[in-house]
Amino acid sequence: MRKLPRTRLLASALVALTAVGALAGCSRADRPQTAAANEGAATEVRLGYFPNVTHAPALIGVDKGFFTQQLGKTKLTTQTFNAGPDEVNALLGKSLDMAFIGSGPAITAFSKSEGAIQLVSGAVSGGAQLVVKPDITSVEGLKGKTITTPQLGNTQDVALKKFLAGKKLAGQVTVTTMDNPKTLDAFRKGDVDGGWLPEPWSSRLVLDAGAKVLVDEKSLWPDGRFPTTVVIVRSEFLQQHPDTVRAVLKGELAAIDWAKANPADAKTVVNGALKKLAGSSLSPAVLDRAFSGIELTTDPIPEQFPQLAQDSVTAGVAKSAVALKGFADFGPLNEVLQEAKQPAVEAPALAK
Repeated sequence: MRKLPRTRLLASALVALTAVGALAGCSRADRPQTAAANEGAATEVRLGYFPNVTHAPALIGVDKGFFTQQLGKTKLTTQTFNAGPDEVNALLGKSLDMAFIGSGPAITAFSKSEGAIQLVSGAVSGGAQLVVKPDITSVEGLKGKTITTPQLGNTQDVALKKFLAGKKLAGQVTVTTMDNPKTLDAFRKGDVDGGWLPEPWSSRLVLDAGAKVLVDEKSLWPDGRFPTTVVIVRSEFLQQHPDTVRAVLKGELAAIDWAKANPADAKTVVNGALKKLAGSSLSPAVLDRAFSGIELTTDPIPEQFPQLAQDSVTAGVAKSAVALKGFADFGPLNEVLQEAKQPAVEAPALAK
C-alpha cells in the first residue's frame, strides 16, 4: 500500500483533532441544554422552614414524622430561618432543596433564579396582623411612628409598605426590620410602636405586651384568604427527584389532615417544636389566638399571586411586577391530592 507523505498525515490528523474538539465543544457548551433527567428518589432532601405558627404544617410534619414516613430511605435534613430572604439565599446557593416560605419571597426566588425555583404547594392562609400601641387609634395615627417587619422584602414587609402607600403614608412612617423575638422586647421597652407580624408574634405582642390590632391582613383580601406560607423547590431538584418532592408533599398533606382531626394535639406539637427551635413556648392563650387566625391548607390560593407580584412594586421593593408564567408546577401536588380524593389545584396563568 502506498504511504502518504508526512505533511498529509499531519494535515489529516489535524482535521481529525479539530472535528473531535468541535464535537466535544458541542456536547458541552454549544449543545442545547435539556431538562435534568429523573434520577429516582434522592439520597437526601434539605428542607427549610420558620419556627412560626404560620409554618405549622412543617413543624408538625417534622415532629410527628410525617415527612420521614413518606420519604422512606431518603434522609430528611432541616434548617430553620427567621424570614424569607435568608431562606431564598440558601435555595439559590443550593444549600436547600425545598422550603416552606412566605408568598412574597417565593416570587422573589423565582425572579432572582430566572425560573430555577418553582411553587409546588400552599401551606397556610392568614395569620398576619399590624399590631400597635393602644394609643394609636387610627391609620392616621401611624404618622411619625416606628413599625417593624421581620426582614426587608419579606411577606409582611411588602404588605406593610403596600398598605402605607395605599393610605398615602409612605415616607411618613419609619419602617424598620427586626427579628421577631427582638420586636417583642423592643415593643415592651417602647423603642418601637408596633409591627406587621406573622403568628405567633402578633398574638404575643397583643397578649404578652399589651398591643392592639390595627389591621388584620385578612380584611384586605377577598374572602379573607391569602397565601401566607407556601412550598417552593429548586426546579432542578424537582426534575431529578419528582418522587421525593411528591413524598414531601404527601407528608405535608398528612400533617395538615392530622392537625385538622386533632386540633388540641396539633397545638401541643407546634408549641413543643417552638420551644425546641426558638427556646421558649407559648402560653395557652397565645397559642389559641394564633391558631384561630390561620388556615392550614395545601391550596396555594394561586389567584392572588398576580396581585402579590404587583404589591412588591407598590411597596417599592421591586421596580416591576414579576412575570409569573412558569412560576408554578402543581403536577406533583395534584397527584397527591388525586390519591387522597381531594380537589386539584388549577392555575394556568402560573404554569409553563
